[in-house]
Amino acid sequence: MSDKKKDYNSGKPAVFLDRDGTINEQMGYINHTCRFQLLPGAADAIKKLNDAGIPVVVISNQSGLARGYFPEELLVAVHEKMNRQLAEVGAHVDGIYYCPHHPEAKEERFRTACNCRKPKPGLVLQASEEMGLDPKRSYMVGDRWSDIKTAANCGATSILVRTGYGRGDELYIGPHQEIQPDFKADDLSGAVDWILSHSI
Repeated sequence: MSDKKKDYNSGKPAVFLDRDGTINEQMGYINHTCRFQLLPGAADAIKKLNDAGIPVVVISNQSGLARGYFPEELLVAVHEKMNRQLAEVGAHVDGIYYCPHHPEAKEERFRTACNCRKPKPGLVLQASEEMGLDPKRSYMVGDRWSDIKTAANCGATSILVRTGYGRGDELYIGPHQEIQPDFKADDLSGAVDWILSHSI
């Protein structure tokens, strides 16, 4: 990822989605495909974005990979399962970007001070550059304050969902944060309905 500032003004608006706790049940580290379970209504919500012609991009920290809790092959298998389950309702994501780094990574190749671990904006900026997207016209949806800060760091509109860690973060983390979400929704369906009511 280049450190040079990019001009994304000609890019398309998109919806960037956190994965765990936003699309699927927050289960801690998903170290087996059986632990991946879509949240109710998540697939239908993504299909609404698909039908509206809005790119959907998954942006996810995966420190379990860095810590050696599971291999990269498992992460690939989890995303294949997600894609299959989305396809069952005619939905899809247009891109999946994840950060495999952590300061305490087991493997040296993952032990680095990166620009892609949320709340840093690297994954969003990489996806925007590769997919022709404009972060400032886009939305970031997640269940953690790191997602809200990621949105702020790349100029996107932020939405906190109360699934996953969201309800607890809203109650115990949010009141002490300078950066606040632009909107709060009970789940991804509510977030998508709000996005679609604000023409992008």
